Amino acid sequence: MRPVKNCIVNKDTKTNPIWLMRQAGRYLPEFREIRKVNQNFIKLCLNENLSSEITLQPIKRFGFDAAIIFSDILMLPYGIGQKVEFEKNFGPKLGDLNLEKIEDVNEDIFTKKINSVYKAISITSNHELLKKRDMIGFVGAPWTILVYMINKMSPKKKLIDSFFDDEILINKLLNLIERFLKIHIKNQVDAGANIIQIFDSWAGLLNDKLSDYIYKPTYNLVDYTKKLGVPVICFPRGIKNYKEFCKIVKPDMINIDYDVDPKKIASEIELPIQGGLDPKILLTDKDKVKNEVEKYLTIFKDHPYVFNLGHGILPETKIELVEQLIKIVKNFK
Repeated sequence: MRPVKNCIVNKDTKTNPIWLMRQAGRYLPEFREIRKVNQNFIKLCLNENLSSEITLQPIKRFGFDAAIIFSDILMLPYGIGQKVEFEKNFGPKLGDLNLEKIEDVNEDIFTKKINSVYKAISITSNHELLKKRDMIGFVGAPWTILVYMINKMSPKKKLIDSFFDDEILINKLLNLIERFLKIHIKNQVDAGANIIQIFDSWAGLLNDKLSDYIYKPTYNLVDYTKKLGVPVICFPRGIKNYKEFCKIVKPDMINIDYDVDPKKIASEIELPIQGGLDPKILLTDKDKVKNEVEKYLTIFKDHPYVFNLGHGILPETKIELVEQLIKIVKNFK
């Protein structure tokens, strides 16, 4: 395992560190050029040289304080044998779920199938640009991975009526997902990731069973990752009670979404905080960006804070507003 560098989670600095979720993506013209000739998204994620190049694009252009590997949370179901493809203007489509077949998959089969993800992390973490920057690896939280595997598409398109009916399937699948997520995390850390972020994109779907479906499985991943000597950021998007989540799951840092009151979060949570800004702000104008960015910086002025968004950066984002955003964050006092 590689030693942890000067991690943004614990960084003592006069300026707020900054990186953006989905910072390597469709809003960048250099990414769009690569994507034009690489239509298959899964194959692109599994091309270690292109994945590394894409990961470094926003570092080269903007000088962010951390790189996050260009990959996808659905590499997990893909790695354990469920069909995964991405359809333009629709998003992910997953094949039928065959639990018996998945239960036959072992660690070696899984690791071999998505080994290019780990090679990409190794290439990127050894790049000159990352000597003083963090290399973030990531996974989807067990609950969110389960949602995709059972629903076979994003729930924002449709959530199947029978989704919550089979509790035996849900519990079996959660245990299996957790086992392979631990393997996925360790492989990323061994390859050079010095922070892991856990994305629970669909935490907001649940009003009950939070303990069984979100808190316990996510805590198990957080605890496991900490024992590897690597800090963990959690992003339980849409969850109603961030304070309770932090108390039970115990991440090193919590990423908040844009629907929560940042003042309330600052008063209730002692952990370092990341994120919050609505990505749609970067579709507006310079005055709006300035006002909203300075709002978050002011609220968290006396709190350990990493500037980020409350969700991934949007494809239509204006480059000049990202440049302005970084300038405001770096110059804020």
